[in-house]
Amino acid sequence: MRYATLDIFLKTGAGVLAKGPVAMVFVEDDVEVEATLRHHLDRGFKAVLAFMPDAFQLPEEVEAQIHRISFQCGPREVVVTAINQIIDAAPGIWMYYCYNAEFLFHPFCESRTVGEMLAFHTEERRDAMLAYVIDLYAADLNAHPNAVSRDEALLDRSGYYAQSRWDTQNNCALDRQLDFFGGVRWRFEEHIPFNSRKIDRIALFKSKPGLKLLPNHTFNEAEYNTYACPWHHNLTVAICSFRTAKALKRNPGSAFEIQSFRWRNSVPFDWTSGQLLDLGLMEPGQWF
Repeated sequence: MRYATLDIFLKTGAGVLAKGPVAMVFVEDDVEVEATLRHHLDRGFKAVLAFMPDAFQLPEEVEAQIHRISFQCGPREVVVTAINQIIDAAPGIWMYYCYNAEFLFHPFCESRTVGEMLAFHTEERRDAMLAYVIDLYAADLNAHPNAVSRDEALLDRSGYYAQSRWDTQNNCALDRQLDFFGGVRWRFEEHIPFNSRKIDRIALFKSKPGLKLLPNHTFNEAEYNTYACPWHHNLTVAICSFRTAKALKRNPGSAFEIQSFRWRNSVPFDWTSGQLLDLGLMEPGQWF
């Protein structure tokens, strides 16, 4: 189903938001759009909303399974505003958001749907889930100058770290909140704006009245921004993303300075949750 604007979708497609989890995919360019949508359909979302320009083409098979909303991503604030409109329109359901060329992996995703995972997470009295955005990049930039290759994708097996998130008003560390860093954003930080270097994102969350996503991928409610509850570790997920690598190769200020993203800790990505769990890039918590 196609919708000419988000406002029209909210007026005529409200039934799509009756039950979650709902995925929102924001399409910034024409890179791996079909693969991104197929991947999230396979994860078991009840509905996949594709916010994308009219000019981009999709196979009829994929188009028939999604809800396509005409949209231009532009500045980050435009995406944040759209997500907040969806939150306001559909309180009480699980939601997820990402961009094209990003792929969600959760523990045991080969045999368990995202809905099954979120049902367990809800039982643990959690209304949000931390995601680590793990940079992917092509092994050979001569063969893949936009840094994107699903067949020859690499990721960093180490080099990740966390720092306490600081409450500047009270001059103390925020409870159970950390800023996470690593990957391409860390290794090429001289090309990355300071406010864009974090790799943590609250990508899965339960909507409710008054909840607002902020431009830094956190929410206006502190508990939503925590990595775990006070009494034990909780599930986390990984979003494996070509977005940073392709942006660095597209940006004139960095494109010619970066000849390769490969380094001694690069390893081939095998597109399984097991590899991400083994590398400590997501947390199964108490699930199984």
